[in-house]
Amino acid sequence: MESRNTNIFALIDKPTVVIYLLLVLWGWFSIYAASYNYDGTSIFSLDGRAGKQLLWIGCACIVAFVIMMFDTRLLEAYAYPIYAVTILILILTIFIAPNVKGSHSWIVMGPVSIQPAEFSKFAVALCLARFMSAYNFILKRPENMIRAILIIVVPLLIIILQKETGTALVYLAFVLVLFREGMSGLILLAGIGSITYFILALKYAETYWGITPVGEFFVLLLTNIVLIIMTSSKYNKRGAFRIMLYITLACALVAGITNIFTPVNWAYTLYVAIAINSIYTFILSLKVNSAKLLQPIAVAILSIIFLFSVNYIFNSVLEPHQQARIKVSFGMEDDPRGAGYNVNQSKIAIGSGGFLGKGYLAGTQTKLKYVPEQDTDFIFCTVGEELGFLGSTALLILYTALILRIIYISERQRDAFGRIYGYCVASIFTFHLAINVGMVLGISPVIGIPLPFFSYGGSSLWGFTILLFTLLRIDTSRTGRI
Repeated sequence: MESRNTNIFALIDKPTVVIYLLLVLWGWFSIYAASYNYDGTSIFSLDGRAGKQLLWIGCACIVAFVIMMFDTRLLEAYAYPIYAVTILILILTIFIAPNVKGSHSWIVMGPVSIQPAEFSKFAVALCLARFMSAYNFILKRPENMIRAILIIVVPLLIIILQKETGTALVYLAFVLVLFREGMSGLILLAGIGSITYFILALKYAETYWGITPVGEFFVLLLTNIVLIIMTSSKYNKRGAFRIMLYITLACALVAGITNIFTPVNWAYTLYVAIAINSIYTFILSLKVNSAKLLQPIAVAILSIIFLFSVNYIFNSVLEPHQQARIKVSFGMEDDPRGAGYNVNQSKIAIGSGGFLGKGYLAGTQTKLKYVPEQDTDFIFCTVGEELGFLGSTALLILYTALILRIIYISERQRDAFGRIYGYCVASIFTFHLAINVGMVLGISPVIGIPLPFFSYGGSSLWGFTILLFTLLRIDTSRTGRI
């Protein structure tokens, strides 16, 4: 009979381990390329970042091995204590961490600095899986939904207090897990709508058509469209759609006639249309005695409230450097020497790589240090410059394969705990990949999050390793043999 340890490593998902090793090694070589300065420093030298990363990789392998020795029942049993301890550490970090580039998120222990926020993702994933896998759990129950959201929001808010807004935003990825487990599509729609409204209201805040603010007009137009679609779909009669459309056209006609004599703010016209359509929807809800028809009205009201809060969120919640990055990303400002410098140099580096790239250690933009943070948050530009479109595509395919494999592993779990935890891991990796590559290419704001297994740093490498290998350990026990 095989030993327990032999069984574990015989059952481990080998394709996932291979992809993990490929990404870690590729990342190690890329870190060396990004920090190479023509002085002949060896890739193994501890004086360079590649040598230090090799130490982190070695420690990560030990961490992975230790995780595989754990009993999965302990992970589930101690999920809540792990979460509680993590929250306490995050709070403590605010007070004991030194100021590093404006944030208080790194605990310094001699020559080593640890960022607890990187490990708290694991604690949240474990806690969510434990909570949502309880017997007879139904996410749609209001009390369950509130508790699940609190599990996500509490560390998010603490990390914002550490002045690490970028890292905090990663926790929004857990919403995808809630959606997979039965969360109403309305909440996902609200999230997508909020992002869309925020971009429109902010990007066109200072643009006017006559006396009509364009940003406000676009948001209200979308709000009215959503109100009409939601009402007609829930009432399930074509007449509702036509009547609400006629109401909107009638308001536009009155405003158009008025505009002949005096300038009209078309945003006010949409306020009137939304108000009348909401009253009509309310009358329908009374007619058919359906509370569901109150949802479109609630969405419209919340949309308008959110519209008025955009300026406050942007000017009072976000830091000045974050405001500048968002403005550059949205094309509101052109600041190639300031907030837009990183992205501008990154795009130059990637563009100069062409189809096949300049060759390993042959990139000029990265070797001459034109791209800041090129071995951490902007390491993807090193791949783009040296290996070109072909190498960048290969890397993205490798990441996609990893995420799809994680989803496959999640779906084959026999219990809800393993499935939910797996989707937490998939959501985190997907968010990191999309945002990191997006900010390097200039299609998303620069929020400073690492590329999994690729960017330099022990905290991020260990954090992602713990996330992944905990899933692999859970997967080995799905047969019940170990």
